Amino acid sequence: MKTFVLFDIDGTLLYSNKVDSQSFATSYERIFGREFPTIDWTRFPSVTDHVIFRTAFHDHFGRYPSEEERQVFEDDYVANLQRQRVSAPEDFREVPGAAALWRRLAEEDDLVTGIATGGWKTPASIKLAHVGIPENPPYAGYANGHFRRETILQTAIDRASAEHDVQRVVYIGDAIWDVSTTRAMKIPLIGIRRQGDHHVLHQAGADTVITDFQNQDSFLEILRKKASESGQIHPT
Repeated sequence: MKTFVLFDIDGTLLYSNKVDSQSFATSYERIFGREFPTIDWTRFPSVTDHVIFRTAFHDHFGRYPSEEERQVFEDDYVANLQRQRVSAPEDFREVPGAAALWRRLAEEDDLVTGIATGGWKTPASIKLAHVGIPENPPYAGYANGHFRRETILQTAIDRASAEHDVQRVVYIGDAIWDVSTTRAMKIPLIGIRRQGDHHVLHQAGADTVITDFQNQDSFLEILRKKASESGQIHPT
């Protein structure tokens, strides 16, 4: 019996949210010539690249984008991210201990690791590689074609379950929508926030919030406690 340890990326494994969000908006404005409405992702129906892009496009043009239009935008966004990482690498910092923890978890026989992110796969791969985490983990869910974060998490869970006896899932995320998504799916959450604002997730209903991953033994203790409190994995 294994526990699937499922990580978000932005704000969880690396700090780049504001730069990435601004890159998203900049590429949209350059490609489509319209002002991007907001980088406050809570203003969108669901916090995924797929939904954010489609919503902004529909509001401006009265229709949803074609796949070709979406791909042109994503290509520009990816190029923008790559330029930013070269010119200002300090803006894309690893959450302390993230890469080392990922390697440690891979050594634990009772654990399987994976990714579930509201971002598209290609930008996500760039971010993971930037902080020394495998850029294409086999058990992952991305925003490509998905409207709901629950579906993204379930995709990763299904991929892990196809190859392992996964009986428990614990999610690690930094945002309010991670709290609501895991609550809806009855999946335990380990929240992570920068020092000083743990209250953001506590107020949303998270009972466990950490600052970083530097103390691996402490993280594993918290993880296994969360796993023991979990029920069997739940399909959406």
